[in-house]
Amino acid sequence: MPTPALHHTHHTVAIAAPPRVVYDLVADTSGWPHTFSPTVHVEKLGGDDRTELLRIWAFANGEVRDWTSRRELDPVALRVAFRQEVSSPPVLGMGGEWLIGDAGDGTTLVEFRHDFSVENDDPAHVEWVTAAIDRNTGAELDALRAAAELGERRAELVFSFEDSVTVRGSLAEVYDFVYRADLWEQRLPHVARLAFTEDTGGVQTIDMDTRSADGSVHTTKSVRVCFPGESIVYKQTTVPPIMSAHTGRWRFTETGDGVQATSRHTVVLRPEKVTEILGPQATLASARRTVREALGTNSLATLNLAKQNVEASRV
Repeated sequence: MPTPALHHTHHTVAIAAPPRVVYDLVADTSGWPHTFSPTVHVEKLGGDDRTELLRIWAFANGEVRDWTSRRELDPVALRVAFRQEVSSPPVLGMGGEWLIGDAGDGTTLVEFRHDFSVENDDPAHVEWVTAAIDRNTGAELDALRAAAELGERRAELVFSFEDSVTVRGSLAEVYDFVYRADLWEQRLPHVARLAFTEDTGGVQTIDMDTRSADGSVHTTKSVRVCFPGESIVYKQTTVPPIMSAHTGRWRFTETGDGVQATSRHTVVLRPEKVTEILGPQATLASARRTVREALGTNSLATLNLAKQNVEASRV
C-alpha cells in the first residue's frame, strides 16, 4: 500500500513582546481555552515539564473535533514540537512545531508549522484540513500576539473563581442535573431561553438567554465536554460584550457528607468595554467584582437548585 502524501503548512507572526513571554503562553495549555478561540478544552493525560500527552477538543471548520497529541517542550531553544497519536478523520496523521525566536528590537518571530496526511489521499480531504489549519492557525497567532502584547496588564484582565455546595445525594444524581442542560429552561428561573444539541456523545452545544439579577438578559453560546461522573467543562463561544473569553468547569467530588459540586469560572475582560458598559467611574477591579457576582450568582443558583432537586427526591 503506497505511503500517504505528506502536506505542509507554514504560518508566521511578529509579536512585540519578549520571546520567553510568548513561549510560556504556547507551553501552558491550561490557558489555551481562554486564549485561543478555536480551543475548547485540553486534558493532560500524562507527562512532565518536557514531554506531555494531551487530549484536545477544538473547532475545525465549525465542528468540534478531538485528538490526542504528544508534545516535546524545549524551554531553552523555545521550541514546542507535537505529533498526533490519535487523529480525527479525515486526518491520518499530523504533527508540527512552534518555533519562537528573538527578531530584535523587542520583537519575537513565531513560526507555526504543520505536516499532515489524509485518508485515501483524497484532494477534498486535503482541502478541508488545509482550510481548518489556516483558519485555526490564523486565529491562534492573532490571539497569541494580543495576549503577549498585553504584558503585565494581562494579570488584571484574566481571573478565576469558584463556588461550591454540598449535596446529600449520589454523585450520579448531582452530575445528571447539571448534565441535563436540555431541561434547564424548565428547571432554572434565570434561564429565559435555551436551544440544546448533543450530536456527538458527551459534546453539547447550548444557545441560551440568561437573566441577571438586575433584570437584564444576556445571550451566550457554549460548547460543553462532559466527563460522566466527574466533571463538565465548557467554553462560551458567544460572550457578553465586557468579556473576550469565558470558560469553566463543573466538578463533582464525593465527600463524607455527600457530593461537593463546584462551579469554576475563568474570565478575560475587555478593558476598552469596562467604562462603556459599567460607567465612567468603573475600574478593572470593580469590573472583576461585577462579573464575578453576576456569574457566581447564576452558577450558585444552578448548584442550589441541583441540591434542592436531588435532596427532595430522597425524602
